[in-house]
Amino acid sequence: MPELSLCWLRRDLRLTDNAALYHALRSGRPVLPLFIFDPTILEKLADRSDRRVQFIHQETSRLGAELAAMGSTLLVRYGPPEAVFDTILNEFDVAEVFTNRDYEPAAAERDTQISGMLREHGIGFHAFKDQCIFETSEVLSGSGTPYTVFTPYSRRWKALLSDFFLKPYPTERYFSGFLKTEVQPTPSLEAMGFKAAAGVYPGRDLNRNVLRGYHERRNFPAVEGTSRLGLHLRFGTVSIRELARQAREVNETFLNELIWRDFYFQILHHFPHVGRGRAFKPEYDRIAWRNDEADFAAWCAGRTGYPLVDAGMRQLNETGYMHNRVRMVTASFLTKHLLVDWRWGEAYFAQKLLDFDLAANNGGWQWAAGSGCDAAPYFRVFNPTLQTQKFDPALTYVRRWVPEFDTLEYPRPIVQHEVARDRVLRAYKTALGKEGGG
Repeated sequence: MPELSLCWLRRDLRLTDNAALYHALRSGRPVLPLFIFDPTILEKLADRSDRRVQFIHQETSRLGAELAAMGSTLLVRYGPPEAVFDTILNEFDVAEVFTNRDYEPAAAERDTQISGMLREHGIGFHAFKDQCIFETSEVLSGSGTPYTVFTPYSRRWKALLSDFFLKPYPTERYFSGFLKTEVQPTPSLEAMGFKAAAGVYPGRDLNRNVLRGYHERRNFPAVEGTSRLGLHLRFGTVSIRELARQAREVNETFLNELIWRDFYFQILHHFPHVGRGRAFKPEYDRIAWRNDEADFAAWCAGRTGYPLVDAGMRQLNETGYMHNRVRMVTASFLTKHLLVDWRWGEAYFAQKLLDFDLAANNGGWQWAAGSGCDAAPYFRVFNPTLQTQKFDPALTYVRRWVPEFDTLEYPRPIVQHEVARDRVLRAYKTALGKEGGG
């Protein structure tokens, strides 16, 4: 077996325009791609039919087939990464490991551990930027500090953007560099304690008509106005550079959504406490949440008596997806109307969303709760009735997911809007030591 370069795939399940793979293929050694199903992550999933696991399994099988057609293979292993690498180093003569950076705190710790282990064996560990346009400290304020408010961050992001940052990595030029070897089997879902689930995943192609009308249609959940690419961005089955190129050409509003993604990645990097269950603004950890379990259960089930909230929760429960506008409304409702800790909602979305991403999910929930990176005052409370009138005026979305909403079977509102607003403002003012403001 020749000395080889290992390309460790994680959130980058594609062979084209892949930074780490490009550098591995140019290393001058045969390249063996690797994917690890990590039981320390999988064991946290209560649903043994979790469709995200199935999606990853599907995509690794697809990559394996693409590599097999080139006379190579994808090495897929199940086990703790340190144990997997220990085994691989006994099986193969590995000179270097190439991978793309992951910004989640647990992932950063894992990579530090693995890089240290490899260093002890004299093996290089190289990590690259791939899942965002600008990372960590590439976009800083004039004083050299990270931005904590989106608007000035986005202005600086756009000022720094050039064609250089959007250039694809031409990996396909170097596909002859994959290790020529027999196809290695992929562990089955069943072998990892999971089973297949029904359902169709959204496609990975960006609809140009959706992109052109994105700024006008994106807030209306009843129409096809969003890209539905969150799942593919989460697992890197599409290139962020390709999407950003198209967005820059066609629709700045869609580009802004991609910038939000970068923004939350850099927040997670500079303020890792947000990924460990703490408020970005520490004073918000003093809020006396009601945390009524019956209220939370009604919210989870889509039985609050507020049709837009209930439609969103039922869509999430059934499909693993929820429209972004509705995500804001449901999150605001849980934290502000029901005065339930945002961490409860964050955990529920993490369990259910196909496109769950720690940085964006945490950022969205803390935004809704007022505890995050937001210049708006703490007393913003969405009125779900007005949101319905504005964004689903014909009740098309509501009728799709809550067919009984105008019958006697539909529950009365769990709380009145004005009552809830007064209650949450009192709780926030007490915790934050505020006077007036409402």
